[in-house]
Amino acid sequence: MSRTRLTEDEITTALAALPEWHREGEAIVRTAETASFMTAIRVVDTVAVAAEELDHHPDIDIRWRTLRFALSTHSAGGLTGLDTTLAARIDDVLRTTS
Repeated sequence: MSRTRLTEDEITTALAALPEWHREGEAIVRTAETASFMTAIRVVDTVAVAAEELDHHPDIDIRWRTLRFALSTHSAGGLTGLDTTLAARIDDVLRTTS
């Protein structure tokens, strides 16, 4: 996973493989609703472990049982492979935890 900024074509290709995610400026964003508040907290806890493993930390907004994730590599000034890798890991967590 590179911290090199992705090209527009690479971003388009990556987002095609991440259908729950969309681009907002220099970030990719996903909203997910979980079964309960406690489930949302478990998702965030599991995502935190994945983020630590990658040394790449998302912006996470918790609104009762609705989660919003935003990913961008601030040090690169935009999107990198770390963002798309973590997005896929978040998708996996949501599939198995929600």
